[in-house]
Amino acid sequence: MRSEIAEQPAALRATLDALLPRIPDVTSLAGQTRHLLFIARGTSDNAAVYGRYLIESHAGRLAALAAPSIATTYRRKLDLDGVLAVAVSQSGRTEEIVETLDWARDCGAKTVAITNGGEQSPLARAADLALCTVAGEEKAVPATKTYTTQLAAMAVLALGLGADVHQDDLQRVPDAIQKLIEDPGDIDALVEGLADKPGVVVSGRGLAFSTALELALKLKEACYLHAMGLSYADLLHGPIAVVDADTPAILVAAGEGPTLPGTIALAERVTGAGAASYGVGGGHALANVSTASLNGPDLPEWVAPLGLIVPGQLLTEALARRLGYDPDAPRGLNKVTQTDE
Repeated sequence: MRSEIAEQPAALRATLDALLPRIPDVTSLAGQTRHLLFIARGTSDNAAVYGRYLIESHAGRLAALAAPSIATTYRRKLDLDGVLAVAVSQSGRTEEIVETLDWARDCGAKTVAITNGGEQSPLARAADLALCTVAGEEKAVPATKTYTTQLAAMAVLALGLGADVHQDDLQRVPDAIQKLIEDPGDIDALVEGLADKPGVVVSGRGLAFSTALELALKLKEACYLHAMGLSYADLLHGPIAVVDADTPAILVAAGEGPTLPGTIALAERVTGAGAASYGVGGGHALANVSTASLNGPDLPEWVAPLGLIVPGQLLTEALARRLGYDPDAPRGLNKVTQTDE
């Protein structure tokens, strides 16, 4: 896992070299559609959450997350005329995702695959357009480089949809991630702060919400923590009651953007209640009100999630080893998960 975290800058450069020339293909296919439907599970579902927020906030199109069971279990046909269905799978071999993309096409949708499985994977072959990431083989069960390259593919998708962003920001991502790998912040303080805790709340909002969900998933699967990933808006509607001396909060934010002030206010509320609040990103403003913090990327909010997860990946790997677990092979998990119908 640690080696694959370090491979992310190179994987992202290769993926951007491969996918940025496909922007016109995205534009052509998407011109026949109005809305987006993301089809995914697990880590890929968290990448889809980023895609949804990015497309809605910067491309002005309605986007939603599919419930694959509608296709595979209930077998209900829907009218998907005018929909761009985007299926996301690291391997491209998850049968449920391939079947749901086939269902979407049969319901009238145009289809896109985002996968690291290559052009010959079942998912890529099922799609009208395949955006294949170039992360190389990933051996550790917890996804790292396949996740960040999925986010890069989502950013390329947004550019193809006419998002009001600058492509140059995306091309700065590999260097920003390399800097985070070299200087992630106070990993040791967070490891020691979490080592004797049974659970943790991980929260972010807007574009950073995907990072909160993904970090919570990593802490669950590799460290066996009861980690709850929540939007901070949802956290304030009741679940904040679980935050106490035994259940700290990890709060995630870009260094700029409309959700940063609320994240800072939440950190102050958490520490004011006597609980630990660990910041990820958010610049000096979040770090100054946190118990300890990890660095964020020097990137605009729209691409910040590609970097924000990296210190969280390093934290997960270090905490797993501190707890005596092998982060590369969590119990009960396989690299490709098939879901029974």
